[in-house]
Amino acid sequence: MKPENPKIVLKGALNPEDAKAVAALERACVQADGTAFKLELDYKLSAAAERAPGAAAWHMDELMAYDGDRLIGYLGAGFFGGEAPEAMGMVHPEYRRQRVFSALHRLAVADWRGRGVKRALLLSDRRSASGRAFVEKLGAAPHHSEYEMYLKEEPSLPGLPGPGISFRKAMNADAGEVARQNALYFGEERGDGDREPELILPEEEEAKGMAIHLAYWDGWIVGKVHLQLLNGLGGIYGLGVLPEYRGRGLGRAILLEGVRRLKAAGAGEVLLQVATGNESALGLYKSCGFKVTSTMDYYALNL
Repeated sequence: MKPENPKIVLKGALNPEDAKAVAALERACVQADGTAFKLELDYKLSAAAERAPGAAAWHMDELMAYDGDRLIGYLGAGFFGGEAPEAMGMVHPEYRRQRVFSALHRLAVADWRGRGVKRALLLSDRRSASGRAFVEKLGAAPHHSEYEMYLKEEPSLPGLPGPGISFRKAMNADAGEVARQNALYFGEERGDGDREPELILPEEEEAKGMAIHLAYWDGWIVGKVHLQLLNGLGGIYGLGVLPEYRGRGLGRAILLEGVRRLKAAGAGEVLLQVATGNESALGLYKSCGFKVTSTMDYYALNL
């Protein structure tokens, strides 16, 4: 269908009405294609609510294509504390092959270049042939891939190692430790091993709904995990164990304690994401009742 009254709006943040329209568009695309999206709508709403009035919206780009008042296309990009925006979008099944997404992408690239951004990460569900074809046509190169996994079986909660794992919420003063651990766990698998660790301020992240916990065992910091609970959906992210403490069952202990806390806080479902090449973590998550529901491919586009 060709738009009769097309327009594109660029925003620095979504409001609740925008998010509701994007979610409806997402449902239409999922029903038509059976693919998954990583749009982070709840996180973005929380971030927008916490942003001070008049503050620059550096961390988000929201491009919305309309036919009159009907939302027909969307491209959302979040910087999430990094230098490269992570971008993903969609077009309503009735409006495809009208170059709607190409128009959204051109505007996004122009905006990024104007800000001095050198590289973007474009996301596509592996099951989306059209998404893969689009990013490959742009000349984007494969960067890394992640499985999304949902807890499908209630895990047993065996006795934890030694005196047990304890959590302490990270404060802004712990930002250096969090960055150090992120670089250890995720730098090489995402091709960023030669970059300086990114500083994420834990107290600001918690205000957006993501609580970072440092994990202690026998009085020592042995790892960390990030826990998120938004609209009844629990998320486990950034989980890792320091190299010198591996092989003692501590990763399982941290994971199960994270699940326990999310369930106790009211999570109806729990999800996590793991790099496809991380076989040890994948095996751990499967053994604790998580099952792969989709695979998200990340492509690096040099601007």
